[in-house]
Amino acid sequence: MKAARSLYSRSLLVGPQRQNLLGTLTDWHEVDGRDAIAKTFRFANFDAAFRFMTRVAKEAERLDHHPEWRNVYNRVEVTLATHDAGGVTEYDVALAAFMDAAAS
Repeated sequence: MKAARSLYSRSLLVGPQRQNLLGTLTDWHEVDGRDAIAKTFRFANFDAAFRFMTRVAKEAERLDHHPEWRNVYNRVEVTLATHDAGGVTEYDVALAAFMDAAAS
C-alpha cells in the first residue's frame, strides 16, 4: 500500500499542468468557492450505486485518499480535494479517473 502513495504528488495542481490533467476527466467540474472538483454519478438503482461506492472505497483505501461523498438512492455526489494540500492534486485526478472507469 505504501507504493500507491508514492505514485502521485500531493502538491497543488496549478497552471497548465492543472488544466491538462483536469482536461482528461469527463464531466467533472471545479467547485465554486474552494479548490476542489465534483461530479454526480447516476446509476440504475441503489444497489448499483452502493456497489460503485464499495469499489471506490477499496481504491480510496489503497491510495489513502478519501472522497467527500453523499448517496441518495441511485445518485452519488462526489467532491475531491486533498485536504492536507489545501486543494486539487494528482491524487484527486487519479481517484476521479478511477471513479469514471468504475461507473462505466
